[in-house]
Amino acid sequence: MNLLLENIAKHVSLTPQEQERVLSFTEPLQFKAKTILLKSGEVCTHSYFVTKGIIRSYNMDENGVEHVVSFACPGWWIADMYSFLSQRPGQLYIEVNEDAEVFAISKENQEKMYSEIPKLERFFRIIIENSLVASQQRLIDNMSFTAEARYDKFLKKFNDLAHCIPQKQIASYIGVTPEFFSKMKARLLKK
Repeated sequence: MNLLLENIAKHVSLTPQEQERVLSFTEPLQFKAKTILLKSGEVCTHSYFVTKGIIRSYNMDENGVEHVVSFACPGWWIADMYSFLSQRPGQLYIEVNEDAEVFAISKENQEKMYSEIPKLERFFRIIIENSLVASQQRLIDNMSFTAEARYDKFLKKFNDLAHCIPQKQIASYIGVTPEFFSKMKARLLKK
């Protein structure tokens, strides 16, 4: 079964006809590494379900320093949720880290899916709730845990992909400078 349909099936059951209809509302796309899918200040018109590769979202501060907000690997969704839901300009960049294949769903098509297949509203509500919980937990972790503990949580969450993600992006995700991250990793290897 298609990875997107498997993801949906974890939360709601679709008939074969509904599955076909879902796929008709999505657009399978392929992107090369370093492709920018969204820039800060643009309106996020699509959410992306990753079937292959890695995509990340980040913002950039006034000094040009990137702050990684999230990574999406196969089986995960990514979008600038504020911008996608409000249809207002967002603050995130979304960039392909590693050649990727996705199913893109436009805001317009997502609304049509809700009308035609109401149980998909439940599916997307669950996805958004899970995203909210993960964001809240990450915020708490960043305020409460040491950099080493945050790195340990990162490895548990992205273990299979940690070797594919540049070290400076991992450092940004856990909220430290690349220099501090390098020294911390050296200390951890000595233990």
